[in-house]
Amino acid sequence: MPERTVVLGSAQGLHARPAKIFVQEAARQPVPVFIRIGDRAPVPAGGLLGVLSLGAGPGAEVILSADGEGADAVLDELAALLARDLDAEPGAPSGAAP
Repeated sequence: MPERTVVLGSAQGLHARPAKIFVQEAARQPVPVFIRIGDRAPVPAGGLLGVLSLGAGPGAEVILSADGEGADAVLDELAALLARDLDAEPGAPSGAAP
């Protein structure tokens, strides 16, 4: 199963807003995607509560995995999304907090 390791780019970590953006994009993918931290059990990337339960703070390293046709392209796209500071992009509330 292909994997990508990503250091979170969001200054506040994977709190509600960046998690929602990530989950929405993961849910749109044609293959199931999972996310985990370290050796912890992976959670479905398309589920907001599971993603938030990771408690991924600023600079955390997460591992994405997916299996199926097109998994590598999906992982590349989602890894690039998580590497960005989603709090600094247009539409982000100022002073975003976890």
